[in-house]
Amino acid sequence: NINEAILKLNNSMSKYYIYLIIILVTSCGNKLDIESNKIKKENLTQNATALILLGTTQDAGSPHIACNKKCCKNLFNNPDINRQVVSLGLFDAENNKRYLFEATPDISRQMKVLKNFILPSKKEIADGIFITHAHIGHYSGLMYLGKEATNSRNIPVYIMPRMKFFLETNGPWSQLVSQNNITLKSMQNEKAVVLSKNIKITPFLVPHRDEFSETVGYKITINNKSLIFIPDIDKWEKWETDISELIQKIDYAFLDATFYKNGELKRDMSEIPHPFVQESMDLFSTLTDADKQKVHFIHFNHTNPLLLEGSSAQKEVTEKGFKLAKEGQIIKF
Repeated sequence: NINEAILKLNNSMSKYYIYLIIILVTSCGNKLDIESNKIKKENLTQNATALILLGTTQDAGSPHIACNKKCCKNLFNNPDINRQVVSLGLFDAENNKRYLFEATPDISRQMKVLKNFILPSKKEIADGIFITHAHIGHYSGLMYLGKEATNSRNIPVYIMPRMKFFLETNGPWSQLVSQNNITLKSMQNEKAVVLSKNIKITPFLVPHRDEFSETVGYKITINNKSLIFIPDIDKWEKWETDISELIQKIDYAFLDATFYKNGELKRDMSEIPHPFVQESMDLFSTLTDADKQKVHFIHFNHTNPLLLEGSSAQKEVTEKGFKLAKEGQIIKF
């Protein structure tokens, strides 16, 4: 009788595990379907030149290494795939080319999303990569182009003079150059890089902690519309350009929102200056409602409450007329 009872229990448990596996597989399948169809829902045609946001978090990502705070604790066991390090992808429909802005630690997934964006490409690697500066979240993904990984051939990497010198004279980056995994393309301040008759990329210097390279933002001009991308800057008042005036002249502004407010970290935040989101909103308060809608905050530190859906910080930003950058967001031109 005992043996029969054990056999029945084993059979019932086997059925339970089979049902559980079916549920898990089905659930994962639905998740994957939703992710793969996300782009299709935008009803973009194959001749639509567009940008896609591939990441919105600060260099070290979220969850953040060695973080034991509530903002990270659960994410170590349940990662949020929508928390990738800040990056943009550009699809040039006319020439079926793809360009990546920033080479992040999350480049593997981001490159795959860009490859399949709008019109799937046979190329696994982008046709060019634009780098803003030499802080880890913005260039370290280049390592995956080396012989330990893709062993790519002559991928154009657009950089400023100090960044070029840094890559050429420091390992392991210098090996990418000497092995022809990448080809360095020099840029100049406020000199446009023409990618096609309808697309040009213009770098412009911004003040930041330039230990190894200068730092730039980008003006991306497509079909007479323009977007500025400034993921890192020290403070707006340190920049010779009036950011409020610039916002009025362009169509979209993706701006540094590393920290929401002063005191967010238990350290001297003057050592890592960024415009606090609260400071930026005060500065932009005199803009028209239409101009405020151009502002998309991006580059969120793991401590930033703007990462939390439904937070009071998110509500404050939207109620004041501004927007938050979201991974998977598409901008059509």
